[in-house]
Amino acid sequence: MEPLPPTEFDAKAFLRSCSTQPGVYRMQDAAGQVLYVGKAKNLKKRLSSYFQKNQTNQKTKSLVSHIRQIETTITHSETEALLLENNLIKSLQPRYNILFRDDKSYPYLYLSNHPDYPRLGFYRGAIQPKQGEYFGPYTSAGRARECLNLLQKIFKLRSCEESFFQNRTRPCLQYQIKRCTAPCVDFIEPEAYQRDVRHARMFLQGKNQQVIHELAQSMEQASQALQFEKAGQLRDQIALLRRIQEQQYVMTATAGDIDVIGYAQQQDGVCLVVMYIRHGEVIGDKSYFPKNSAASTQEDAVSEFISQHYFSEKNHRLVPHEIIVPCAIEDASWLSAGLSEVAQHKVHIVARVQHKKQQWLSMAAQNAQHALMQRLSDKSNTLQRLENLAECLGLAATPQRLECFDISHTQGEATVASCVVFGAEGPVKSEYRRFNIKDIQPGDDYAAMHQVLLRRYSKLKQEEAKLPDVILIDGGKGQLAQAEQVLQTLQLTGIQLLGIAKGPLRKPGFEQLYVESTGQSFTLSADAPALHLIQLIRDEAHRFAITGHRQQRGKKRTVSLLEAIPGIGAARRRQLLQQFGGLQELTRASMEDIAKVPGISKSLAEKIYCALHSG
Repeated sequence: MEPLPPTEFDAKAFLRSCSTQPGVYRMQDAAGQVLYVGKAKNLKKRLSSYFQKNQTNQKTKSLVSHIRQIETTITHSETEALLLENNLIKSLQPRYNILFRDDKSYPYLYLSNHPDYPRLGFYRGAIQPKQGEYFGPYTSAGRARECLNLLQKIFKLRSCEESFFQNRTRPCLQYQIKRCTAPCVDFIEPEAYQRDVRHARMFLQGKNQQVIHELAQSMEQASQALQFEKAGQLRDQIALLRRIQEQQYVMTATAGDIDVIGYAQQQDGVCLVVMYIRHGEVIGDKSYFPKNSAASTQEDAVSEFISQHYFSEKNHRLVPHEIIVPCAIEDASWLSAGLSEVAQHKVHIVARVQHKKQQWLSMAAQNAQHALMQRLSDKSNTLQRLENLAECLGLAATPQRLECFDISHTQGEATVASCVVFGAEGPVKSEYRRFNIKDIQPGDDYAAMHQVLLRRYSKLKQEEAKLPDVILIDGGKGQLAQAEQVLQTLQLTGIQLLGIAKGPLRKPGFEQLYVESTGQSFTLSADAPALHLIQLIRDEAHRFAITGHRQQRGKKRTVSLLEAIPGIGAARRRQLLQQFGGLQELTRASMEDIAKVPGISKSLAEKIYCALHSG
């Protein structure tokens, strides 16, 4: 490619030959770097607006001063221009464009198409309708898991993978904690299971009142037939359903679907909040903090957000029937037409609303202002590190809870495992936990890791406690494989695993990271905020583990040897340790010195001496 001329850009000569058709333009600097990507219904008219003599926008002035070349791509339609612009912005990341983070995927609940016993589980990835039904999207993995947990409690559908389901010979933990009816071992008839599937599907489609009505009828019939245990179970299901507010909607949009966009700007920060309204109820919201937006207007930010968010291929199914915006935007009619084409239903972009919709708009603006203030007031940079971690691991959303595990022992003695918890505000020390590892081969770190993870997450699952978004394992492929096995056994999905090995140089900054036990390791740059967070959590887990190990080891070495000697009770142990000032001095003492302690005979002193010097 020939270098671009360093001279000023001749806008008049360029505009004389510019097309009036719809398309996309790319503005470049003297080095050939793309400065800005834009779309236009009329390329010539749109590009002419940049070179007006009375230009007042400072961002536009700065952009124009750096332009040395403009490339255009003519498209067949305005919608094609919108889609091409979206793809180019994401691939080129121009520094003058407002850049919104492109989440990799949204979490869904997935109902498989198994003929007899469909699986209901957590899902994230490409939608494949032929393989089952998808319900969502959910604004966070936590909400999706919460809904899945409620459905398992009410309808007891299996959530295990097909390979796990087909190879069972006895019920798993899900059955024991009453979250599954064990179809894997034929504890339930297909007809009864299909009835539960139908009710779960209706619930996910927002038809919970209809489900309650059917369950109430069944409860009445069971009561009249004197089947009081069955009637009691149905009564509990109805009670749970009545307490649960609707938090999800079916993937196919309905006429009542509305997205409300709130906007806030303060100092050098901008925040946009999308509030999701489904069936007339607010089901959640999501905040976005665009880059390169400080000098942009509210209209530009909202317009760019709609272009980049809804025209993304993975978001075509998320487009509602109505988008309420905080200000009138010039491209509203164009964007509406393009969204209607890609979503295959009519989409309205509305700026002027009244009554209930105006309250939603005010709420979205208030949430945007609050989210922006929280972000700007974060002095510890924890949020920046978490966002960078999400970017490095390809997570769909910024993780809100991380748990890290480490094992500590001395040649297999007094093995202790630690679990430290970090949130958006940093360490949550009240939720730190230690585990004394028993019944394993001394020094077997793999077995120790398996035991601590199984104990930790079995308890969290039974108590329905909050699960982490990311689990960090201090170790390489072997320890990570144990974590994968435990999560599969407990049927916990949607949790990202990350193994941390010291690397060949065994120095900070050279850590080898693994996301799969069968995959290759990767490293992060020494100045990456995500690596600093990983190191901080890993070191905290190590500190907490080794402190617990030293306490256990000291207690064992101080007490356990004396406890094993017949005739030495608590009073004599305390007296011996007080007389000699500790076990170390007692070990150095001779039999004669030990026998001088009141209450210790020569024969007992000999037993004590032999026990302390037996190894």
